[in-house]
Amino acid sequence: MMRKKIIHFTGSDQRKQANAAFLIGCYMVIYLGRAPEEAYRILMCGDASYIPFRDAAYGSCNFYITLLDCFHAVKKAMQYDFLNFNSFHLDEYEHYEKAENGDLNWIIPDRFIAFCGPHSRTKLESGYHQHSPEAYIPYFKNHNVTTIIRLNKRMYDAKRFTNAGFDHYDLFFADGSTPTDAIVKEFLDICENAEGAIAVHCKAGLGRTGTLIACYIMKHYRMTAAETIAWVRICRPGSVIGPQQQFLVMKQASLWLEGDYFRQKLRGQENGKHRAAVSKLLLAVDDISINGVENQDKQEPELYSDDDEIHGVTQGDRLRALKSRRQSKPNAIPLTVILQSSVQSCKPSEPNISGSAGITKRTTRSASRKSSFKSLVPPREGRKRSALQQMPLVALWYPHCSASAARPCFLCCYRVFIFCRTEPFSALPFSPVCLYFMVDIVLSFPKIIVIKELHKVYTF
Repeated sequence: MMRKKIIHFTGSDQRKQANAAFLIGCYMVIYLGRAPEEAYRILMCGDASYIPFRDAAYGSCNFYITLLDCFHAVKKAMQYDFLNFNSFHLDEYEHYEKAENGDLNWIIPDRFIAFCGPHSRTKLESGYHQHSPEAYIPYFKNHNVTTIIRLNKRMYDAKRFTNAGFDHYDLFFADGSTPTDAIVKEFLDICENAEGAIAVHCKAGLGRTGTLIACYIMKHYRMTAAETIAWVRICRPGSVIGPQQQFLVMKQASLWLEGDYFRQKLRGQENGKHRAAVSKLLLAVDDISINGVENQDKQEPELYSDDDEIHGVTQGDRLRALKSRRQSKPNAIPLTVILQSSVQSCKPSEPNISGSAGITKRTTRSASRKSSFKSLVPPREGRKRSALQQMPLVALWYPHCSASAARPCFLCCYRVFIFCRTEPFSALPFSPVCLYFMVDIVLSFPKIIVIKELHKVYTF
């Protein structure tokens, strides 16, 4: 293939054109050794133009990431060994990024994981998979995660992580908002002193999570705000939302200054002292805010009250639902506790991420009516059921129909059902046509329908 000319084309959709240009540019940067500017110039030759990339927020957008920003991000990711295809596992990435498998992504290998916020128990709610802390523990143990940082309201007891040997910290601030200087500083201090990898989450693991991880990247790798946002989104699409983008731009200079100071102190300790001693030598930084201005009043971090997230639908809820819909598949595999015995031994083996083989499914208990109904649905009719969820009457009947007998009169039967739902069953006009449809419906069920039960189901 290296000697062959490859022609890559796409359709007229501007979004697909921009994505195609990004892929071609990445190939030039990664494999051909082209500079980001050179790759961008080649793509922009002639009359070519590409729409920029925006955030995942609803409504208008006033901040964009360009192709050139993305190419610079990829170039620096290669430089800092964020991206190494010799150690990158595509199957594992695609498996764990799905909502049913944990919704987690590595932003910096062996250093930062961004993931969706756990809940008190594993369940499926409003079409979105929610997982308990125990569902993540085997994976975290197996990948040297030592620290958990929670940025949203308390949906689970932190002791479920600390009892398993993890350090757990709470740094609350409002969904969709920007963190205070105190929160940024505390987050950076925690990460700089963590011995292993850090797993960070908010509600959806996108906005607040991506913003604070981006602050760390800007400080310690001197990447620009645009490059950092581009890289975080390449790893975890949808990260950094709304005003959080401008926040990172404003913090770029001060974070670079903080990083220079940190590295200067760190170089002074390269005589063999343990890295943990660095924190003691940086006590002077306590009197400097993240903006580089002397902090005379040195106040405790003002944490966000989680009461504001208890009621109503937040931005995180909408983003989780959107991501779940885009990733949903008929035969999706739920997140599992890999080798459950490893939870007790705390020495889990490598999970099988290439497919469903060897994976023990974690199931949730639903209401008895829903459970009994799902057990009656033939496997081959499973896909049709999801399309009929907005029609509760038909959803109870259509999956049970025989392959061909009832489908021709489907719409007519549906009209009869609607009438039954609004009027008492006794008021149903008894005509030969109605009788024909009712007989058809009865014959379509695998079991005999009792009129009393039909009246009870369709007139509630």
